[in-house]
Amino acid sequence: MIAQPLTDFSRLSINDATTKVQWTLEEEIRGYADMGIHGISIWRDKLEACGVSKAAQLLRDNNMTVTGVCRGGMFPATTREARKAAVEDNWRAIDDAAQLNAQCLVLVVGGLPEHSKDIAGARQMVLDGMHGIVEHARQAGMPLAIEPLHPMYAADRACVNTMGQANDLCDVLGEGVGIALDVFHVWWDPELKKQIQRAGKERLLAFHICDWRMPMSDMLLDRAMMGDGVIDIPLIRSWVEAEGYQGFHEVEIFSADHWWKKPAEEVLQVCKERYLTVV
Repeated sequence: MIAQPLTDFSRLSINDATTKVQWTLEEEIRGYADMGIHGISIWRDKLEACGVSKAAQLLRDNNMTVTGVCRGGMFPATTREARKAAVEDNWRAIDDAAQLNAQCLVLVVGGLPEHSKDIAGARQMVLDGMHGIVEHARQAGMPLAIEPLHPMYAADRACVNTMGQANDLCDVLGEGVGIALDVFHVWWDPELKKQIQRAGKERLLAFHICDWRMPMSDMLLDRAMMGDGVIDIPLIRSWVEAEGYQGFHEVEIFSADHWWKKPAEEVLQVCKERYLTVV
């Protein structure tokens, strides 16, 4: 299957990390809408600075859809008290996401606890933590989107690193749990197509796009604009959409030395151009 060409911006969303430095959340909501972009994914630090109630009103006033709230997760910890605190923080994140009518709460599940080398134990803590929040999420009507991160982040950010691992968690946790697929993190996986098919429409909650630069100067803060790297984004999009995914395509670019140094309007204009030509 070949991905159908994109002809408008009705399914374009911007993760506000893409304009992290340039704009506040209020400026992002108004600025994205002014440029004809009506999808936004919001990081919790910006949400806290703005205030949830104010943000919700701004989103309504500007006809914005919240494609995700970033982030929940970060479950593994060295003490029972810290793991309990993580669960309680996720409850708050679920409530905030529900107030914004977000399409999902994205979970970056967390890496190894301090001084630990037990990745299997960390993954068990992730499962235990998710058991502690899934019922709260169901009651709030907030889907939980596990985001598998590239293995280079296994130690510090996410010990769930493949779509297969995310699907395994979904199998155990059941209703209300799905996956946020970020091409940056999973493009390399030889089982990617198979695991997308395994996930199917019900589990594919979010689709994040950017590109993998060669060479990369920083493993966190040097993501490339779509078309400036090695990821076959249209191919992966075709696999996702073959399963029935018709949601937003969310641009998420961490770029300390390049895109964060440019005016937000310029970044967004390039996002729009590349969206129609290379995605």
